[in-house]
Amino acid sequence: MTASPGSGRDGDLAYQARILQTVSRTYALTIPTLPDRLRPVVVNAYLLCRITDTIEDEPGLSPARKAALWDRLTEVVAGRGDAPSFGRDLAAALTPATPEGERELAAGAHRILRVTAELHAPQRAAIERCVRVMSRGMAEFQRDPGSVGLKDLGQLDRYCYFVAGVVGEMLVELFCDYSGEIEGHRKELTALAVSHAQGLQMANILKDVWDDWENGACWLPEDVFHDAGFDLASLAAGRGAPGFDDGLSRLVAITRGHLSNALRFILLIPRREAGIRRHLLWAVGLAVLVLRRVHRAPSFREGRNVRLSRFSVAAVVAVTSVAARRDRALRFLFRVATRGLPSPQPRDS
Repeated sequence: MTASPGSGRDGDLAYQARILQTVSRTYALTIPTLPDRLRPVVVNAYLLCRITDTIEDEPGLSPARKAALWDRLTEVVAGRGDAPSFGRDLAAALTPATPEGERELAAGAHRILRVTAELHAPQRAAIERCVRVMSRGMAEFQRDPGSVGLKDLGQLDRYCYFVAGVVGEMLVELFCDYSGEIEGHRKELTALAVSHAQGLQMANILKDVWDDWENGACWLPEDVFHDAGFDLASLAAGRGAPGFDDGLSRLVAITRGHLSNALRFILLIPRREAGIRRHLLWAVGLAVLVLRRVHRAPSFREGRNVRLSRFSVAAVVAVTSVAARRDRALRFLFRVATRGLPSPQPRDS
């Protein structure tokens, strides 16, 4: 029998493909380039990470309530809880402060989880570990309302691992499960996965610094700005200082180093897997453009000041797509795109 529209596995796959368009413009752009067999798995994994992040971002939830929801999410991803009940409770707990698309995702979480349950064991295990580690890490970083910034670079690294690095590790597992040829590079890919993901996350942190500040969050490391002569406790949108710009420049340099590792990660993907390469390249290319804008205008005071235009996005997509199978061309493009950005300095161990 043919399932009626919207029902069964095909309906759930169509639902998760549609809802992706409402919760992430970037992933809605890059995931469709993936091979057919891999695409629905990565969509499913991303949406579960998005649900995890939605819980973190909801201002109406106490840290204890968030921790309880993360625990329940971890259980249902592992197949040990009531998915429909979890989705209903999460949707009811979200306020209008959470974007409408994410509230719809919460209400339809049981459909995403039905897809998860039908994945084969290595895929489920990779996704389950990612959600579990991410949830526990986010719970750790529930902060006192009066705190400003992260303590130091080490804490920034730890935060980036929980919200992004573990996703990079998951992708390695999913890519290796998909391709025996990629499996042959597992060790090298695993060594670069966390740095690759951290580069993307740090570019987002720098781009969104003022938007996050308006929402009561700050993910900048205090020690970097202290060394530059700026106290993050005095941070306020609209009032800059040379020390702040210097601290931001150092973070741009560190991010550039991570994105260099991201390119190394991508070049380990076989050239025949151009779809996977494009998926990764587009995100890295956009992150590099963000860094260039932040570096040129470190005194920007709104996220829209460094937001990329549609033309810029289209240019990244076009150029990297043409060069996706050409390693030398990709290295050249990265050198050109990062020219003028500060270089990362060795960090104390």
